[in-house]
Order: sequence, then structure tokens, then C-alpha cells
Amino acid sequence: MIPVIGLVAPSGSGKTTLLRQLVALLHDRGIRVGYLKHAHHRFDLDVPGKDSFAIRAAGAAQTLLASRQRWALQVEESAATADPDLDAMLARFDTARLDLILVEGFKHARYSKIEVYRAALGQPPLYSTDTDIIAVATADALPITPHPLQLPLNDAPAIVDFILGNIAGSAG
Repeated sequence: MIPVIGLVAPSGSGKTTLLRQLVALLHDRGIRVGYLKHAHHRFDLDVPGKDSFAIRAAGAAQTLLASRQRWALQVEESAATADPDLDAMLARFDTARLDLILVEGFKHARYSKIEVYRAALGQPPLYSTDTDIIAVATADALPITPHPLQLPLNDAPAIVDFILGNIAGSAG
């Protein structure tokens, strides 16, 4: 089973900025990273005016865009009333080509997570009610004790070391 670790936090906390740093550092260490983001809004991989956009808009249930460099499959969901299921989305990855999957969001799902906490946002930390949070990346004092392991938010290499140590610990 491929290791999965998520980053969770309210919007505006810097999850994506941190993830960009983590992915680059992991890539530099030879780790093949998959990335899954939970979007709370509609999105398009294609652009209006292109043939594939027009075909999908006309009613195609699945649209596969392919080039020499990459391919992407868009699937239209008929029952758009529920959030996507984390396990169902993880099953879509070609895990033979990955060493680790980093997830952004899916904060209500049961899986190992690192919380990004910023006191300036004025929101309570998630770790106090989520036992799946294994660490908190922050530059602030944590307001609720006990708390999970605290990681330095501005030290991406230390967070990568924690992630790789967690992977090694779970594989043994």
C-alpha cells in the first residue's frame, strides 16, 4: 500500500505554498510524488474555445486529453451533491509509478495528516478534534495541549524528513 499523507488547514493558511516546497524537495531526493487536491469549487483542465472543451460541454461523460508530455482524464459526475470519496480518488492513481501521495484537503477523511496552523487566521486548531493529525506545522505557539508533534513551518526540509521518517516507520 502506498503511503498517503495530507496537509489540512483553513483556506489562506499556506498549504499549497508549503506543498510546492515539499514536492520539490521530495523530487530532489528521488521520491515519486502523486498529488491529490480536494477542490471546493468547479474547475476545468481545459479552456473554452478548444475542441475538447466544446465536446465535454456538449455532454461527453469522459474526456481524455493526451499529448506526448501528459494526459488527463476528466469525468463528469452525475450526482454532484456529495464530496468525492478519498479512497475512491486514491484508487485512480497508478501507484506503480509513485512512492508517496500527498493530499491537500479531505480534512474529514480518516488518514494521516499534517495540520498547517497560523494563529493570525483566528481559527481554532484542527488537531484538538482530529486524532488523525500526526503533526502540526506552525511558526506559532500551539494554543491547546496536549498537541501532536510540532514542526517548524518555515523549515520545509525538516517537514520532508518527518514525512520520510513516517513513511519508513509505517513500512516496518
